[in-house]
Amino acid sequence: MSLAVRDDRLAELMDDPACDPDLLRATLVRFGTVNRLVSGWGVVYRGRLRTHLAALGRPAHVLDIGSGGGDLVARLAAAARRDGLDVTWTGIDPDLRAHEVAVARTPIPGATFRRADAATLVAEGLTYDAVLSNHVLHHLGDDLGHFAEESLALSRGIVLHSDIARSRLAYGLYAVGITPFQRGTFLRTDGLRSIRRSYTRTELTAALKGDDPGVWSVERPVPFRLVAVARGRA
Repeated sequence: MSLAVRDDRLAELMDDPACDPDLLRATLVRFGTVNRLVSGWGVVYRGRLRTHLAALGRPAHVLDIGSGGGDLVARLAAAARRDGLDVTWTGIDPDLRAHEVAVARTPIPGATFRRADAATLVAEGLTYDAVLSNHVLHHLGDDLGHFAEESLALSRGIVLHSDIARSRLAYGLYAVGITPFQRGTFLRTDGLRSIRRSYTRTELTAALKGDDPGVWSVERPVPFRLVAVARGRA
């Protein structure tokens, strides 16, 4: 196995419509703990999202695309409340299984979840003050360009897409570090496959370049994480 080249042929177990529903549910629920430890969203919120929302000087509406079980919405909504920000949150995911986990959560003040994809919201003419995603980009393959354009069309402010930065060190540390959390979930197998499917900073920058190379920048806010940053077009 080599991590020198992105392996986008790998399929993750949780993406299989016939996967074990109990293992999937446990995986989605436990993402909250794993993401808090490794996703770097605390840094991204403080350095990017909070600053943007506070500067608006009015109530804001934020969209999380591919929100899964809703853990990122819950975490960011709590942080915004602590900071005295008036924010409404919408999480969307086309997967019914993920949507069911999200709506079964303890209610999050100011947050709603929809079973939908970004294209549906674009067709409805909806726009948001910020659009974000977590662990979505490495799933997209040839659809990355469409996804990027849809997120730009949905945002009248900042766009933040966070994902894994592929490296041998990330792979090795995750293989060991996930051990306490993996039982009864897909976290170990799918996490390692996610790393193999993910981009390096150079690869993601090139993949997002499109017809206008000045739209996206790719940052590394914390080790082993990338965030694609842009200004929306709405």
